[in-house]
Amino acid sequence: MSPPRVALFVTCLVDLHRPSIAFASISLLEAAGCTVEVPRAQTCCGQPAYNAGDRATARELALGLLTAFAAYDYVVIPSGSCTGMLSRHLPSLFSDDPNLRPRAEALAAKTYELTAFLVDVMHHTPTPPPLTATATYHDSCAGLRELGIKTQPRQLLAAIPGLTLVEMPEPELCCGFGGTFCVKYSDISAKMANDKTTGIETTGANLLLAGDLGCLLHLSGSLTRQNAQTQVRHIAEVLAPTGIPAIGQPTPRLDVTCR
Repeated sequence: MSPPRVALFVTCLVDLHRPSIAFASISLLEAAGCTVEVPRAQTCCGQPAYNAGDRATARELALGLLTAFAAYDYVVIPSGSCTGMLSRHLPSLFSDDPNLRPRAEALAAKTYELTAFLVDVMHHTPTPPPLTATATYHDSCAGLRELGIKTQPRQLLAAIPGLTLVEMPEPELCCGFGGTFCVKYSDISAKMANDKTTGIETTGANLLLAGDLGCLLHLSGSLTRQNAQTQVRHIAEVLAPTGIPAIGQPTPRLDVTCR
């Protein structure tokens, strides 16, 4: 049986802010036995437009994704937010089109968030290098509430030698990012992030982990303003066989751009 052919959906934030997450995701998927490709035709998932009520732009982006990912067995995304858009909301953009609706539903059905794919589909236990650290894990709203992802990342983190996982107060509490929410309601968003990072600091963890870079960027800013020493990483970066990259370490860029 040939290995599953997987398309990695990079996400705009990963592509523009921390490509090391994409490379870590590729190494994890390959170690799990997948053949991995990064389609150059991929663009934004369309969620910002969709959430803002701009269905025309969201549908235009979705049309491109239907073609870009048609040939693959699975689409895997290191983000619950983008996964939720493709797997839960994209078909609704074609509800009035009997030709495109089945294609949208087919794409939605084969789209998975990274940790859920590794655990639930590939049944893979990673072999990361040792990491002597105390970490706490933030559950993103999209991953937890929309996709039901809770145990999978913790199961994977248990495979890291030397890592101690300490649960923060209210790990399921929203960080306040919420995409366009943090722009429209910046004061509320900042207060939510501050409440969250105050709780993170009570754990004594020196490492904050999550599965969504949007949450991590938002919380990292709050931690910096509080002069906290907590390092911030995406879960893929600590699970990858290559090991955790240092903050500020240059990483090669994927040849993918977003609209």
